[in-house]
Amino acid sequence: MITKLQKFFDQYLSKDTESKIPLERRLQMATAALMVEMLHVDEQVTADEENKLHNILKQRFKLSDDEIKILVELANAEKHEATDYYTFTSLINEHYTQQQKIKLVEDLWRLAYADSELDKYEEHLLRRLSELLHVPHKDFIRTKLKTVKNT
Repeated sequence: MITKLQKFFDQYLSKDTESKIPLERRLQMATAALMVEMLHVDEQVTADEENKLHNILKQRFKLSDDEIKILVELANAEKHEATDYYTFTSLINEHYTQQQKIKLVEDLWRLAYADSELDKYEEHLLRRLSELLHVPHKDFIRTKLKTVKNT
């Protein structure tokens, strides 16, 4: 079954787009897609969470408002369907350093705590993504504690 998220992958991240879209841009889009999924995993999106997501994407990845809008729309459309995170995490694993992956987990914690509470689904997704990104458990916990301390 081809979903909107798969179409997004095909448009921005597939091997066929390598010659059309630079690697850096595809990595940014894969990372942003994981962040959008984190925002929607508990099915309760607050204005604070949307603002945090927008700020992280804008600041960290220099995405345009249009690209941010596309990602948010895709996440809204797909939030009730199973998602294959391997598509995104494999691209990230291939090209990100360990430190960049740890920073991504930290950003995901920031999104999870944007509404000042951690939902069990947010923590589950974060744990799963950390494992797929090969982020050691000690770094998973360290980034969580760092985020809690700063909120």
